[in-house]
Amino acid sequence: MQAEPEIGAGPGQPPAAPAARKGHPVLGFVARAGAGLTIVTLLLWHYDARPVLHQLGRERLAFLLAVVAIYVAGQVMSAWRWNLLGAMLKIPAPFIDYLAYGFIGMFTNVFVPGLIGGDALRAVYLGRRHQRLGDAIASVAADRIVGLVGLFWMAAAIAALSAGLPRSVTLPTIAVGAVALAGFAALPLIGQLAARLPARIASVAATIEPYLSRPLRLMPEIGLSVALQLLLAVCQWILARGLGLSAPLALFLLCVPIANVFASLPVTLNGLGVRETAYLMLFGMAGMAKADAIALGLLWFAATALGNLTGVVAFVLTETPPLCAAESPVLIPGEG
Repeated sequence: MQAEPEIGAGPGQPPAAPAARKGHPVLGFVARAGAGLTIVTLLLWHYDARPVLHQLGRERLAFLLAVVAIYVAGQVMSAWRWNLLGAMLKIPAPFIDYLAYGFIGMFTNVFVPGLIGGDALRAVYLGRRHQRLGDAIASVAADRIVGLVGLFWMAAAIAALSAGLPRSVTLPTIAVGAVALAGFAALPLIGQLAARLPARIASVAATIEPYLSRPLRLMPEIGLSVALQLLLAVCQWILARGLGLSAPLALFLLCVPIANVFASLPVTLNGLGVRETAYLMLFGMAGMAKADAIALGLLWFAATALGNLTGVVAFVLTETPPLCAAESPVLIPGEG
């Protein structure tokens, strides 16, 4: 994670963690980007880049732009989820703050190593704007975890109900979903155990107590995560239609969440290469040509990058949060 500028922790908030060494995020970025590019290069070399490039050139611009627009709309849904999680910690921020800072994080992710760069920045914006840095960091971490839980549960359910997929694909997916479910059910116990640990850990547990004590309150947020995954599957079906492919929507509802489980592993930059490999296996079993599967993965990577660039508007128009503690207006928690 990028080192954050120093700020005093408020009452009841965990003390700021020591700044990370600056070289680590850059090296991690280079390693993940290099791994992703290597995988894509090997795929293009093994399966011949010419048909893939030909397919990429066939994508109709209107379909690509529609996908970018839907993806951006999905990020509004994601900001709403973050707003709900922040309200559980009683952060006095209106929805417009979460929306602006979420888009700033999207824009940052285009240039800063990995998702952590954007997550760190939106936590700093929210925390400094409302003098609740510890709670802001907790809400961002919860937002990321809840998103993954929704993905893992949905993919596991699909894998369990699917017939014809190899066990090498379904078993790891179901296992990840089962682990996520067990961890979710154990949240109250985890909170009780953490409260008995050393003061630093107990302080963190106290900050996220609303998430740990009553995990069922997180079900609306997890439901939004599932809805977002369905939206992403629809986006990739539209991209396929733009390529002239006639694959049914049901195939994308089946394959995309499972592929996203593998792409969520922090191996490459935003799943580059891993997603294309998963598409080759999953869509290939349904008869999709290898060039089409690789082109689809690369198009989705390009569409998300374009969608993230729209965050420049929020980045330019949003006031930079203060560098030191200052009085801020009191707002009703969850207002907006």
